[in-house]
Amino acid sequence: MSPQDDVSSLSLSGDSSKRIRATLGLIMQRQKTIEIIGVPSDLGANLRGANMGPASLRIANLKTKIEQQGYTVTDLGDLHVPIRESLPETVQRNHFLEPIADLCSSLATITEGILDRSHIPLTIGGDHSVAIGSISGVIRHFHKRDEHIGLIWVDAHADVNTPHTSPTGNVHGMPLAVLMGQGHDVLTSISPQKLRPENTVLIGIRNIDDEEKRVLRESGIRYFSMRDIDEKGMFAVMREAIAFASKGTAGIHVSFDIDGIDPRYAPGVSTPVSGGLTLREAHLCLEMLSETQKLTSMDFVELNPFTDVGAQSANVTVDFILSALGKSIV
Repeated sequence: MSPQDDVSSLSLSGDSSKRIRATLGLIMQRQKTIEIIGVPSDLGANLRGANMGPASLRIANLKTKIEQQGYTVTDLGDLHVPIRESLPETVQRNHFLEPIADLCSSLATITEGILDRSHIPLTIGGDHSVAIGSISGVIRHFHKRDEHIGLIWVDAHADVNTPHTSPTGNVHGMPLAVLMGQGHDVLTSISPQKLRPENTVLIGIRNIDDEEKRVLRESGIRYFSMRDIDEKGMFAVMREAIAFASKGTAGIHVSFDIDGIDPRYAPGVSTPVSGGLTLREAHLCLEMLSETQKLTSMDFVELNPFTDVGAQSANVTVDFILSALGKSIV
């Protein structure tokens, strides 16, 4: 009999039962192990600097602060990422497609293995192209169980460009399209199963390319722009988002691009866009995800210490990760 079953057998008032369930849920959550994978890559972006993101988060005491929340934490270190300047000119002209594919393939295998151990993979980037690898690994794990995952993607951008629609050709603008099965074959082949659009939710978008708008409207992806958040409020948006991502899925992966936050609060990104999420909106988003107890895995990406003010964005990102792992105000 599980702890939840024990609670169900007790004669308690509704409020008391809910409180005990919440407490037991938090205890069970804190028994889990987090495995951190650093992916110091800025190969998918134009602007340099996101490759320093993992180091910045470690310097901000990410591991220690997660452990203080009651988790066991294993830091697997960083995946090897080749230096741009060391690569042939032909690879550079091809927007580093081959090394990005190799990197994402390795990351997918590592992420899948972490989930196979019943641990929680936390990928710290690195530009958003690394999500092709992390999410492919999550998909592969649940595909073996004939299950699907839900995805909540927090970002200023939609990242649904393809090689035919992208104005730059940079892969960090394509990862969501790739995970839907659109784009370079060397990337789409990493996962045997594609994300289901009805379980995929974009939050905080506000800077979308013209062709990308058409792709997004036709994709079936659920999306909440900053206007939606302004009108409905983050609480209502997250209730809908969680319902979409949870329906018929085994759990939820969150892929969090730091540029989803307004640059007043998190200036250390490669592609800042004003008018983004406030700190409290972002924390509420992640707190509500944590409370579902359905969060299987996470990415936090696009932190660029080169454009940061002091360590402001690194510290904010660590705080976001803690909220996703159950840290509460009281």
